[in-house]
Amino acid sequence: MERSANAAHVPLPHERGSLGRFAIPGAISAVMLRLLIFPVLPLLFVGHYSGPPRRPVLGGDVRVEAQPIVLDARDPERRQIGPLVFLGGWELKGRDDAFGGFSAMATTNGRLQFLTDAGGLVNLKIDGAGRVENIRFADLPGGPGRGWLKEDRDTESMARDPETGRVWIGFERVNAIWRYSRDLKRVEASAQPLAMRDWPENGGAEAIVRLRSGRFLVFSERAGASNTAPGFQALAFDRDPTDPAAQVTRFAYRPPRGYRVTDAVEMADGRLLLLHRKIAFRPYLSARLTLLDPSEIRAGAVLLVHEIARFDPPLAVDNMEAMALEEDGRGGQILWIASDDNFRSPFQRNLLLKFALMPIPAS
Repeated sequence: MERSANAAHVPLPHERGSLGRFAIPGAISAVMLRLLIFPVLPLLFVGHYSGPPRRPVLGGDVRVEAQPIVLDARDPERRQIGPLVFLGGWELKGRDDAFGGFSAMATTNGRLQFLTDAGGLVNLKIDGAGRVENIRFADLPGGPGRGWLKEDRDTESMARDPETGRVWIGFERVNAIWRYSRDLKRVEASAQPLAMRDWPENGGAEAIVRLRSGRFLVFSERAGASNTAPGFQALAFDRDPTDPAAQVTRFAYRPPRGYRVTDAVEMADGRLLLLHRKIAFRPYLSARLTLLDPSEIRAGAVLLVHEIARFDPPLAVDNMEAMALEEDGRGGQILWIASDDNFRSPFQRNLLLKFALMPIPAS
């Protein structure tokens, strides 16, 4: 039987495929099958695919509890460690899954600001009775990479200019420093200093300090000083490290044996307090607080630190990573120290310790 070119073709039974009477003409059917099958084929060979998880991002549940703790579990009445007088301590617990992981902190007008090592920001205030008030969460507005992976926002250090309010943040994985506006809502500048280029991926700018003189000090956690000089690398910038004209002085520092720096602050007399942490089999976690005199910084110098306080069990100690120093309004100084729980690690906690810092004689 001849078919007219203009006649509609009705498929005969032997021309129908498995779709029976609902078969689609051959050309269209082949295209649709390709569209259906090709996206499925990879799953047949690789099984279920799951991409890298998103970094912990703080959400809308800002409920935070502060459970009081003592300084010394064996002696609850103890109030002093070296020049530190204990004023209070708390374990901070947040309802949000991304709460914690504190790697740096600052204090402004009685408020505490924590920076997580995933680019999160936690602002709160603890009153005299230990109640947490005025809690706010935020996220850095920019940084290296696309911001999906935790590695893109591995923020380990923070420094603030008390006059302008500008904030500098150190990104560990890429050995970079970024500058933000005072409200941390806008990126202003960034740099990957040449002197930091060879620092280990997981041992970069662990501590940043802006000195009153306008200089910046940056401490590496793991970059060795040299083959002949034990210690770790550090840099002194004569100005904002994101300024292309900044000049760099390379020096080194020697922490207590087995310890690594995690934060640093400048005291009223110009000397630095350095916080150090150690992870070992026994005790699992311990910390040391030391002094360093920046007036001794010279190109190639290896500076020694002076230990002033030890945090060993049964004292309240954890993965101590952050410090902030503020004036108490009466000529004294208040030192805050916080720990990093690595986002709900079963072996770590978010501790916050508050001390009055007594005068420390020159060594």
